[in-house]
Amino acid sequence: MSERVRIEINAGIAEVRLSRSEKRNALDGAMFDALIEAGETLKGAHGVRAVVLSGEGPGFCAGIDMRVLAEMQSGKIAGVGHLASRTHGICNRFQYAAWIWREIPAPVIAAVHGFALGGGFELALGADIRYLTPNARLGVMEVRWGLIPDMGATQLMRHLAREDIVRELAYTGCEFSGTEALAYGFATRLADDPRSMAFSTARQIADRSPHAVRALKRLFNRAVVVSPEAGLIDECIEQQVLVGSRNQMETVHADREGRPPRFEEATPATVTAVTSPVDPHRGLAARQ
Repeated sequence: MSERVRIEINAGIAEVRLSRSEKRNALDGAMFDALIEAGETLKGAHGVRAVVLSGEGPGFCAGIDMRVLAEMQSGKIAGVGHLASRTHGICNRFQYAAWIWREIPAPVIAAVHGFALGGGFELALGADIRYLTPNARLGVMEVRWGLIPDMGATQLMRHLAREDIVRELAYTGCEFSGTEALAYGFATRLADDPRSMAFSTARQIADRSPHAVRALKRLFNRAVVVSPEAGLIDECIEQQVLVGSRNQMETVHADREGRPPRFEEATPATVTAVTSPVDPHRGLAARQ
């Protein structure tokens, strides 16, 4: 893929590795572009059922490259001046480097060791699941540089932790540990070897129907932005497509016969998001 980010796919599991260890996987313009390229590749990849996001070297990601900070006197960040311009759907370039993991159809598991600071913490927030070492160092660091988090953290954090905790961490820029992250709600589990735990969970996910898992991800993504009425319709639309489908029936037959299921792989054409929270018939027609 890139000198900054590497992808390896094996048995339906894609590992994405930040590979700029000599710079503690710090985020510069090339790293932002490499993360987006990796995400775009996986969005259209056939047969990927789970993704593990990790970092090489002493930690996950140290956040913004200090050289980028030095260049900000020009009024630009890594060459970008108009941050409000939407260049990647609802996001700009920096936001999309973290947000794209929400758009990948398969679940994404972040394995965080050492540190995930500033933009590195925001990158981890984009994953579905986060496994951390107990002594990992994390922080919403941007206020230390007279800035605010700008990779989607203000939207992602508020669904995970209490509002006052989010505000305290963002206002102070204080670091916190993996153990504290678990208490706050930012970590799913703690592990001495989060990468191994991530692969263990990824293998469990890969053993499930890819159509059902992807439907779940679509529903969970939308649940935080739609009304309960729309969410309940979404649930019905997804279930109607799954009931009696080849993979759904294969789960039943495999269980009865005591064998591993042989699933039909999901393709981009079969994972279109629910199109309307109001008209379930239009949404269902788009998915068939």
